[in-house]
Amino acid sequence: MFDSQKLDDLAKRLSGIIPESLREQKQEFERKVYEVLQSGFSKLDLVTREEFDAQVKVLAKTREKLDKLEKHFAELEKTKPPKPRAKAKKED
Repeated sequence: MFDSQKLDDLAKRLSGIIPESLREQKQEFERKVYEVLQSGFSKLDLVTREEFDAQVKVLAKTREKLDKLEKHFAELEKTKPPKPRAKAKKED
């Protein structure tokens, strides 16, 4: 999921824009912002960078195998004798 340290940092940065007169509620604000952000991100279908990179590698290997199979299939088609054509019926 999403890195909680990044959420903490973002909540602190947002709380940094609070006016001086409201600084007493800063910690409560940070906690609420963190909760809202965490809730919002949990609703999204996000993956970590590591998971994404792993899937990219899997996809690259799959693509490589598919390319090899396509080449092999094309070679087999070249060596296969052609199918005899069905005779067309003549209408009287």
